[in-house]
Amino acid sequence: MAATSAHTPAHTRTPDTARQADPFPVKGMDAVVFAVGNAKQAAHYYSSAFGMRLVAYAGPETGSRETAGYVLENGSARFVLLSVIKPATEWGRFLASHVAEHGDGVVDLAIEVPDARAAYAYATAHGARGLAEPYEVTDEHGTVVLAAIATYGSTRHTLVERTRYEGPYLPGYTAAAPLTEPPARRTFQAIDHCVGNVELGRMNEWVAFYNDVMGFTNMKEFVGDDIATEYSALMSKVVADGTLKVKFPINEPAVARKKSQIDEYLEFYGGAGVQHIALATNDIVQTVRTMRAAGVGFLDTPDSYYDTLGEWVGDTRVPIETLRELKILADRDEDGYLLQIFTKPVQDRPTVFFEIIERHGSMGFGKGNFKALFEAIEREQDLRGNL
Repeated sequence: MAATSAHTPAHTRTPDTARQADPFPVKGMDAVVFAVGNAKQAAHYYSSAFGMRLVAYAGPETGSRETAGYVLENGSARFVLLSVIKPATEWGRFLASHVAEHGDGVVDLAIEVPDARAAYAYATAHGARGLAEPYEVTDEHGTVVLAAIATYGSTRHTLVERTRYEGPYLPGYTAAAPLTEPPARRTFQAIDHCVGNVELGRMNEWVAFYNDVMGFTNMKEFVGDDIATEYSALMSKVVADGTLKVKFPINEPAVARKKSQIDEYLEFYGGAGVQHIALATNDIVQTVRTMRAAGVGFLDTPDSYYDTLGEWVGDTRVPIETLRELKILADRDEDGYLLQIFTKPVQDRPTVFFEIIERHGSMGFGKGNFKALFEAIEREQDLRGNL
């Protein structure tokens, strides 16, 4: 693994001077927006299985004749689920065709920015393809400024400036009551990172895109034997904004004996797109127990993984036997350690899945777990007949 700024202790990585000099300042992830076949049913799934809370809705009852939108939150993490009722505009036709081609998937990694006009101007001046020039939307709760640029595949980044808005989500949405009783304790608090899969040979192109268009810097790099098993391999680089609030790992397949998880994703998704969303939790044990009880499937890890785990990970907040029971992975680097686990795909196509991560100092991505994790994914691929 190449030496990167991630080896510097977290508290020294983003001095005030660096923030002030940031050419593309961001406030964080605003929302992960999904295009789905049935937003009402998807909203119920993320409410009951992930413990999220419905907070806003737009549909025919609110004057939205073309699409239905459900907004769910957990801490600062926000999912927006969109489905088409009857396409009438370019946006509605795009959403309908996206679901037809890709299945349920992420169409937008929306980023909150302090100034959407300045962010859009900088991005397009540095090579981004503009999808929507800055415009304002207003209701009784205030005004939001929005703009959008294209990234890999058919994914976009909507740039959201909401400093003058106090509504539940965006103008056009009304506050909504929860669909299910939320769990006693929050299952997760924030979006940690969002991972994109791109075609062979295009990872560096998209890394350069984020470097140039958003001023993001390279945080981590995994190549060669870092992410390889006996059968498959991939390469990955991580880009992040100066404050590390927005982190985007980008994967591409590598030549190997059999089909990698990236190859499988690209085949069934029909091209590049968002592979998984990592959700940060303060208590991964409680989160996994709650989500398992609600029917969420997680990748399995052989007991042998835990036989020597304590020798190289050392002491963690969660005892090794509890990690073994729940199939949670652990990894340690020079800054601390992390605990993580991955769901199985959450739709019929083997595409989008989720990661649950609990960090204790480490800003890594679980390099020590890559072999065990990808062997677990390969077992699932084999069951699907796709290895």
